Order: sequence, then C-alpha cells, then structure tokens
Amino acid sequence: MSPKQTPMSAVDHAWLRMDTPQNHMMICGVWMLESPISMTRLRRIIEERFLCFNRFRQRVVNNGDRAYWLDDPLFDLDNHLHQIALPGKADKAELQKLVSDMNSTALDFQQPLWQMHYIDNYEGGGALLIRIHHCIADGISLVRVMLSLTDKTPEPRLRKVASKRRSKPHRKSSFRQLFHRAVDNIQTATNQGKLFIQSVREEPDYPLKLASTAGAVALDLIKLGLAPVEPKTGLKEPLSGRKQVAWADPLDLAEVKACARALGGTINDALLCTVTGALQRHFAEHQEPVPECGIRVAVPFNLRPLDQPIETLGNKFGLVLVTLPLEVMDPLMCFRQVQENMNRLKRSYQAQVTYSLLDLFGRGPDVIERRALSLLSNKASAVLTNVPGPKEALYLAGSKLTQPMFWVPQSGNIGIGMSILSYAGTVQFGITVDKAIHADPDAVMDYFRQSFEALSHAALAGRKGASGNTTEQVA
Repeated sequence: MSPKQTPMSAVDHAWLRMDTPQNHMMICGVWMLESPISMTRLRRIIEERFLCFNRFRQRVVNNGDRAYWLDDPLFDLDNHLHQIALPGKADKAELQKLVSDMNSTALDFQQPLWQMHYIDNYEGGGALLIRIHHCIADGISLVRVMLSLTDKTPEPRLRKVASKRRSKPHRKSSFRQLFHRAVDNIQTATNQGKLFIQSVREEPDYPLKLASTAGAVALDLIKLGLAPVEPKTGLKEPLSGRKQVAWADPLDLAEVKACARALGGTINDALLCTVTGALQRHFAEHQEPVPECGIRVAVPFNLRPLDQPIETLGNKFGLVLVTLPLEVMDPLMCFRQVQENMNRLKRSYQAQVTYSLLDLFGRGPDVIERRALSLLSNKASAVLTNVPGPKEALYLAGSKLTQPMFWVPQSGNIGIGMSILSYAGTVQFGITVDKAIHADPDAVMDYFRQSFEALSHAALAGRKGASGNTTEQVA
C-alpha cells in the first residue's frame, strides 16, 4: 500500500518556495535548561506530544508547481533527535556560535523538515536547539506545539497523547473528492447568501458597509504596492547566507508594563520603541546617517484565534510593514510616533491583504512568486516578531526552562530578524544577522537594554513631572 499523500496548502507552499541559499525558511529556537535531562525521557515526550502531529512524520514531494505531504514509511526519530556537547568553556558565546552555525545550515528535504539537538553541559545544565521549516506552521503555532512538551511541575504524570493520535482520513477516489468539494462549495455559497440576506434585513446599510470594507482592502493593497523602496543603508546589503545569532539578558516584564502604563500605551508600543532606540544606537556607533523617514520592519500578524487549541498545523498569519521612526531621537516623541504608526496599522487590512497575496502566490508559478517576493522584501529592512509566552516557569523532562529564545526566518534580500518573547515575568529579545551586514549582534543586544532604560527613565520622569505640575495647579 503506497504512503498517504496530502496536497500542501497554497500559503504553506508559498513559504516552502521562499527557501533560498541565502535565507533558509526555518524557525530556529533554543531553550536553556537549568539541569541535564535524560535522553530516554526526552524521546518519550517527543513521541507522545510532538509526533502526534502527523506533519512531523511527513516529508515534502514536489510535482511541477504543486507540492504534497507524503507519509515517510522509513521515519526514524534518530534522524531528527541528536545529542551533542559544546566545546571549550561551554558558555553563552559557544552556544551562540553553535546556534549561528545551525541557523545557517539547510534542513534535509529528503526527510521530514525538522531537527532537534540536545546539548550537554551548557553552564552546568543543558540546552535544546530546535529547527522547523516554516512551511509546516507559523511561529505562534510552533511555539505552542513546542510548549506542549513542557510541564508546570518537574515531575508530572505523563500524558498519553500517543493513543489519541490523529486518525488518518480514508482514501477517496478522485471523483468522490471532486463531488464532495463541489457540494461543500455549493453549501458555502448558499450559507453566505443566507447570511447576506439576513444582514441586510437587520442592517439596511449593510451593503454600504460591505462596499466600504472592500474599498478599504483595495486601498491597503494599493498602498502596499506603491510603498517606496527602503532607503539604502548598511542594513540592506547582498547576503552571504551565513548567520550570526545573539540574545540579550531578559528584561523584567513588570518594568516594561510600568513604562508602557506611564506613557499611556501598550507593552508592544514600548518594545517597538525600544527596538527603534537600539537601531538608532547602531547607526550612531557606525557613524551612519539615519534615514529621514526611518526604516520599515515586516511584522507577522496572527490571524489564528489564540484561545483555540492547535488541532492542525499550517500558516495562518499576514505581514504588516511597521515604520520605526529612527529620525526621532527623543524617547518620548519616538514612543508617540510608534504608537501612532501601530494604531494606524491596527485599523488597516494589511495583514489580510498579505495573507491573501501569499495564498495567490502559492497557487501560481514559482517565477511569479519570486518576483513578487523580491518586490515586497525591498520594502523592509528587517523582520520583527513578538510572541506572547507562558506566564509561569515551565519544565522539560524534569528540568526548569530558564530562558527560551527563537528566531524567525527572513525572506528575499532581508538579512536581519529580531524576536521578542515573553516568558515567566520576563521579556526575551534575540537577533539573527547575516554576516554580510556590518552589525554586531551582541552590541545590538546591549543597545536594546540601553534603549529600554532610557525610555523607562524618560517615562517615569515625565510622570513625576506631570504629577508635580498638577500639584502646583491645585495649590
């Protein structure tokens, strides 16, 4: 009996075809663990909680302009889970060097597209390095899948997920598949028609609202296409494909919340302003003039409900272009500008537009996607993602997870990826930089903390000043 073959969705196919020698479409993560763990126990957890998703047992096969998921009849966990050790002092510098090397190395397309390396003897404990291709799922889904390997206590009762492995659908003939698809389409069209009529009865101006929304979507599509190309800076260089990875010491989430609250904004506003300040310091250190209109970063925007369990993998997000006002040097004014830019994007349909474009590109010829990707990647200098993580500390195979970090891939000619992840009352910040770009990732990590401290100081000083003025007025 031949292995089961499933068509890849158009959006996932688009991410598969973005893979280039300069930018491998991998989501890469590293977890620092307080104490060593048993490989036997780790294998059991992966088999029960990770491999219950059939996608991790399937490899990709291409047939012309289409791609499929194919069950791997020779799947062996030993091809994906490895145990290694760090050389030298086995400190942060050695781990960053290893992660950089792995982040520069492509996955084996003859196997299911994921790898894990358990790293012995890292600062008295261990670390788990994870690489998963973006065509399998988006970052938020994969973070939630990986967190399912952890527990809230060191010694939990093992959950028997393997016995609930998702059942495989019965094979259907081509005629039956076509028939059911046609029935589904007719039912969908009928339901949409009924919903439209009901909406018109309840709201007579519903057609006008619908037309207004369609016009707004079309306008956002035009704005995206007409957005100017990013200014030529040291952040936009021809790429080598070799990555350098670094991460900062965590920020206290309570301090970030206090800063955002004092400024009347969100945590995300404060962190984006912090990133802006870090890049301002980078430009100043390299004595490079700051672009007059700042720079843009591509930010993934989740379109999947966070309160729903992950039943199926895949990519369900769009991209928005966020302008970082590097030309605004005052921290408080910079924050206001970031906040205004974000509020404008929240009211737009840019994420839905880019998701629809990815769906369209994934259905068409490869050459069209690559030309469109080149056009879009010229409109951003970096990729920046912000993922909410667990509020409490977690344990993997009995060992406390002290610091998690991950990096998103970059596409086209973008050579910088920045990641923000909240975890157990802290904010983690990491960066990956192509070696051809003259930016020291460790220095940028230092700039990140300096930038936040400057913003926090200005925010709290401004609040005290405002309180003092209020007192004088009342008196």
